[in-house]
Amino acid sequence: MVRARKTNTTKGSRANGAASTPTPISSALTTPLSSAYPSTYASEAEYDVNGEVTKLQVGINSLSLSSNLPKPKREKQRPFRFLDLPSELRLKVYEYHFVNTGVVLDLDPDNYKRIHQKLAILRSCRTIYREASYFFYSTHPARIFPTHPGRYFKTKKPLLARMKPCQRASMSSLELRLGPGWSKPPRGWVVNEALGLSDCVNVAKITVFVECDPGNDIFKGFRQPDNFYERFSKSLLTDVLDEMPWVERIEFDAWPSVKKSGALMRGLMELTTSRGLKISWGRERGWTDAEEVERQPAPNLNDPLFISHGNSGIMVVV
Repeated sequence: MVRARKTNTTKGSRANGAASTPTPISSALTTPLSSAYPSTYASEAEYDVNGEVTKLQVGINSLSLSSNLPKPKREKQRPFRFLDLPSELRLKVYEYHFVNTGVVLDLDPDNYKRIHQKLAILRSCRTIYREASYFFYSTHPARIFPTHPGRYFKTKKPLLARMKPCQRASMSSLELRLGPGWSKPPRGWVVNEALGLSDCVNVAKITVFVECDPGNDIFKGFRQPDNFYERFSKSLLTDVLDEMPWVERIEFDAWPSVKKSGALMRGLMELTTSRGLKISWGRERGWTDAEEVERQPAPNLNDPLFISHGNSGIMVVV
């Protein structure tokens, strides 16, 4: 009985020793590398970077505070109350609006581009029509007879005849151009009732602009005889003044080739003086009330030079 107990004790001690310090076992097989076993993580070939970035962006957006707030409502812009402005400021707006519409109104192919589109403001309301229309026609003189070459030059219905009576009544000045058609004036250049000069009751000044004087020597051989154009121009201005006896002043202007001492200008100034009207001068020619000083022609260097000798009957040509 005693031996059996010893044997059991020995076996128990060996079992305890084997658990604490295992004995290595030699083997002919090699230990496999860690890459030989399947991994629970995805490899670089299986890893989708774009997908992870997309998930990350979605996560960031979900954290933003603005996405949880309601979108602001778009307020409707209120119209500007233009008529609440003082009349002085409205006139300044009209002045800025009608810039680049030309200095003088006349029948011209470019009127649609320069003027017609600007006049669309008159369709706004009755108040703006009354104010803007008066401002436009009172600050832009109209040409009595058209001078643009082509069909407008020979028309029988000038610009004044095409206007409304209220538009003609708003004008403060007119312009009469002389020179175009000096050899054969158009048939439409006639002062009659259809022209509408009697409606221009607020016109105080008429500008007479002379483009050329057929009485000049350069027109010799081309002009009609017996001072035809001088008489025609004087008669035309007389008819215009007869239709508007309230005119106070005549402004004369011309191109540089026109002389104040010419037959055309002398006849027009005599007519103005005989009616007791004031005479003023335009900026283009630069005339004044003083007598015109004619410039001496420049000497021609190719002309021969004459030198008188002591004897009056001898002259030396160099």
